[in-house]
Amino acid sequence: MEQKKRRASVEDRILIVDDEEVICNILARRLTREGYSCVAAHNGKEALRHFYKDSFSLIISDIKMPEMDGIELLKKVKAVHPNMLVIMVTAYPEIDLALEAMRLGAYDFIIKPADMELVVLSVKKALEKKRLEEELDVYHKNLEKLVEERTVKLQLAYRTLKKAYLDSVKVLAEAIDAKDPYTRGHSDRVRRMSLRITASLGFTEERMEILEYGALLHDIGKIGIKDEILRKPGALTPEEYQTIQEHPLIGVKIVEGIEFFKDKIPMIRNHHEHFDGKGYPDGLAGETIPLEARIIAVPDAFDAMASLRPYRSAMPLEDILLEMEKYKGKQFDPKILEIFLREKIYKL
Repeated sequence: MEQKKRRASVEDRILIVDDEEVICNILARRLTREGYSCVAAHNGKEALRHFYKDSFSLIISDIKMPEMDGIELLKKVKAVHPNMLVIMVTAYPEIDLALEAMRLGAYDFIIKPADMELVVLSVKKALEKKRLEEELDVYHKNLEKLVEERTVKLQLAYRTLKKAYLDSVKVLAEAIDAKDPYTRGHSDRVRRMSLRITASLGFTEERMEILEYGALLHDIGKIGIKDEILRKPGALTPEEYQTIQEHPLIGVKIVEGIEFFKDKIPMIRNHHEHFDGKGYPDGLAGETIPLEARIIAVPDAFDAMASLRPYRSAMPLEDILLEMEKYKGKQFDPKILEIFLREKIYKL
């Protein structure tokens, strides 16, 4: 164990950047216990001086700081070292800045007040990702020599990387759901129910994976909706309802510049279309609605009715199922709804 920690302290140096000295000290002490060597800086300019002078495996940076904030620091670091791993730390109201950081290449973000165990887990995952990518690079440079003995290891590394991306998107989905405490866990429940529907439709593994990300991110546009509307303890006015209806388009704007999310956009945009053409934002009908969006629409509506809201109690299961049957072929694709009810997918 001691030998492992000594190796980590030499190989893995972490630059911690926060204008609050006490936070730097807490992070440094906890990560030092894991065997990492830590250097602290209290603003972006000071951090850059360390970065230009020394070598680091990872940077943990606050977003809002004097002199140079975390976003500007991230831009300058990525300009010099595009593969540098950067974990951003942000207060909840700064979630839009965290999304901008992800666009710029941040590996992960952690919401304050930070749970130290989550910080350690994120650091370990980031450094494991770095090591795996280095191994993959070596593999490609020595392909002919290593192809036989490394095939299994490469497959394992690929699965691990995919899981790392999925874990990061789950963190983002949890941040979305945190906007409305009455629907906490909604995105993950929609993901699980949607995947069970695809199992009956014979989706390939690749297509299921795309849907999994789309289901997790279907409500990402709610980040742009005011809390007083999302949490209003009563009926929405027509103007407020119209604002809510903008969240699919807001979601598209958030992810459209990121290549990885390109094939998830139809699910984000069209999960509120109705089979009879009376949904939004495009008024699509029938099979002109992307199949994945039609799938997500069913568990999305079910979970919304099953959740406690500020203005009503959670609906009884029997009432929910009757309501969904009532809108078969109107709001819902009848084939998708039939699978959902027949397979009792709502019983997670």
